[in-house]
Amino acid sequence: MFERNIITKLKQWTASKNCKPLILRGSRQVGKTTLVDSFSQNFENYLYLNFEKNPSAIILFEKEQEMSNLLAEIFLFCNKEKEVGKTLLFIDEIQNSAMAITKLRYFYEAKIPDLYVIAAGSLLETMLNKKISFPVGRVEYLAVRPCVFNEFLRAVGEVQLEKALLSHQIPEALHRKTMNLFNTFTLIGGMPEVVADYAVNKNFIGLNNIYESLLTSYRDDVEKYARNETMSQTIRYILQAGWKFAAERITLGGFAGSSYKSREMGEAFRTLENTFVLELCHPTTDTLVPITKDLKRSPKLLWLDCGLVNYAANVQKEVFGSTDILDAWRGKIAEQIVAQELLALDSRVSNQRNFWVRNKKDSEAELDFVLQIGSKVIPIEVKSGHNAKLKSLHLFMEEAPHDIAVRVWSQPFSIDEVVTKNGKKFNLINVPFYYVCTLEKILKEFF
Repeated sequence: MFERNIITKLKQWTASKNCKPLILRGSRQVGKTTLVDSFSQNFENYLYLNFEKNPSAIILFEKEQEMSNLLAEIFLFCNKEKEVGKTLLFIDEIQNSAMAITKLRYFYEAKIPDLYVIAAGSLLETMLNKKISFPVGRVEYLAVRPCVFNEFLRAVGEVQLEKALLSHQIPEALHRKTMNLFNTFTLIGGMPEVVADYAVNKNFIGLNNIYESLLTSYRDDVEKYARNETMSQTIRYILQAGWKFAAERITLGGFAGSSYKSREMGEAFRTLENTFVLELCHPTTDTLVPITKDLKRSPKLLWLDCGLVNYAANVQKEVFGSTDILDAWRGKIAEQIVAQELLALDSRVSNQRNFWVRNKKDSEAELDFVLQIGSKVIPIEVKSGHNAKLKSLHLFMEEAPHDIAVRVWSQPFSIDEVVTKNGKKFNLINVPFYYVCTLEKILKEFF
């Protein structure tokens, strides 16, 4: 299995002086368990509890006792003899025990030397609405997302190309090769099981069984987080019909031709957002920080993974047959993959994406994304074509107090000096798709 970028974050966590128990958040099958199993190689002792596969482990947390005694019982339960050195305790599917969630704080407060605790649960979000003593301030959080492009390169053995990518030194002679690899990544997506299978077999058709299995697991989970039958039916409808609306602005009432009301659909979408399967990306009218969402305007629907979108929306052939992903599926899949890469720039659970609309009556100006870098709001347009046609981008830059804008396209990296209609000069950074996963580093070079 290839190494994930987030391993670096885990190493930083263990190196911190005030190391709190860590809760990994992310959708089902995004690789949380595999990630921790790989990370456990850095420890002398590894204790793994899975409350879903082995519910008898829950009993360990149901009685009151000293944390040192509980740890000793966990060693015994796992049939492990304690070695000298660091211990990693991983509690998987922790949402099955409210008591275990509560006791995470006591692991922190007990200050047991060389003990590191990680918890994860695909449906952990369901516990947030229940009356339990959640360990606020006593735990840390880290979001685990689908793979980004440099991880895909690592998985398929393009080690040198990955190094060049991360240092922004891909020569123009390798641009077409890198874009072809990115187009493949856009087709298959970043779910770790998919990437790992493709890296070994290089077989697109064989991946469909994995996509179907992933989608089935999401549908099967509905009963676990839907609070009533109406919500269950609404969520199932979204998971069936919603993929075709990826990267589109949507209306909640009557979504996808349904008869569901806005309130019912909104509650179902928010529930799915809590499981990290999708995000309702809301617009902002701001060109200055802080970025404030305008919840009165229609949001854009973004799914967790473009490979799942391609499969579920039945557009794999169109994406596969396109020489430029900007031309595939009316540019929707290009916007979806950029959205994924942008989200992965930040491992905070609270990280979300925003797009921009002009705060002027009857104006249709809209930008694909905005990204806050330091104290600046950077506009991002996913589009090819001449600079003069980027009308919404020009309007944003007229209002912005800085001179940096980004266009994501399929051509090599370049920088243009552009002048708006009213005479404002700004630098348009033309970024090939494969550099989006390093966009934050690129932009910081200009500030």
